[in-house]
Amino acid sequence: MVYLTRRERFNAAHKLWVHEWSEEKNMEVFGKCANKNWHGHNYELFVTVKGTPDLVTGFIVDVKELGQIIRREITDVLDHTNLNLDVPFIPQGTQPTTENLVMLIWRQLEPHMRGCTLHSVRLHETENIYAEYFGE
Repeated sequence: MVYLTRRERFNAAHKLWVHEWSEEKNMEVFGKCANKNWHGHNYELFVTVKGTPDLVTGFIVDVKELGQIIRREITDVLDHTNLNLDVPFIPQGTQPTTENLVMLIWRQLEPHMRGCTLHSVRLHETENIYAEYFGE
C-alpha cells in the first residue's frame, strides 16, 4: 500500500460561539475565537489517499485530478468565506472548529475518489494546531 498526500491552502473567517451562553461564558470557553467581529486563518489542508501503483503509470491516482477535486469540492468553496455563514456543506449551528471541518471535508471528498481510497484529511488552522480524520 502506498500513501500519497496533496496539500492545498485556503483562507477563511469564523467565530466560535454558543448562542445559549452569555458573552462572558463564550469568552471564557473560546477566548479570542469568540471575537464579535470574527477572525480568520490561513488554513493548510493535507489530503492523503492510499492505493497500489498502476503497473504502467506508477500512479495510485493522477495528482492533477486529485488537486482539481480538492479545489472544486473544498478550497474553492471555503476560500475567503465566513465558515459560519457561507458554506453549504457546513450545517447551520455547527461550530466551524478544525475538528468538525476535517470530518465535513472528508464527507465532501470521499465520493469523488476513483482508483484510490481516502486515507486521511489533515487541516492546519495555525502552525501549532491541526486536526486529522481517518473516516472513523
